[in-house]
Amino acid sequence: MEDVKTLSDKQQIVEVITDLFIATDRRNWPAVIECFAPHVMFDMSPLGGPPEALTTARDIAAGWEKGLAPLSAVHHQAGNFRVWPRGDEADAFCYGIALHYRPNPSGRNTRTFVGTYDFGLRREGARWRISRFRFDVKYVEGNLELEK
Repeated sequence: MEDVKTLSDKQQIVEVITDLFIATDRRNWPAVIECFAPHVMFDMSPLGGPPEALTTARDIAAGWEKGLAPLSAVHHQAGNFRVWPRGDEADAFCYGIALHYRPNPSGRNTRTFVGTYDFGLRREGARWRISRFRFDVKYVEGNLELEK
């Protein structure tokens, strides 16, 4: 049986991940930065991004701000969370769907990303922060040139 502290840690970790997705959808870049540790092992290479590398929370937020700017709306949905705390560190996993929307003359206004996320987290003070982020894409559907 899990103790109360472990259950509390798991809930806090799920909340930080959820906060990251909500802040991204709201384009609240300071809140996005707060979800991350100052330095993050960041990997979006399965989507054609650069290979895994240590980067700053500010650089991640700036990249997302620029990349999502042409879109009218972004929506992330996450579920099937699994969390494994180990003292002041943890690993977490979840399914994720991201929908991008931008009206355009073709009528092909959306793109959907479906995949899984792997996170590493670290407790910093009283708060958990994401220190490792990887998205593994299962498939992408819809307008692949939505920003053009």
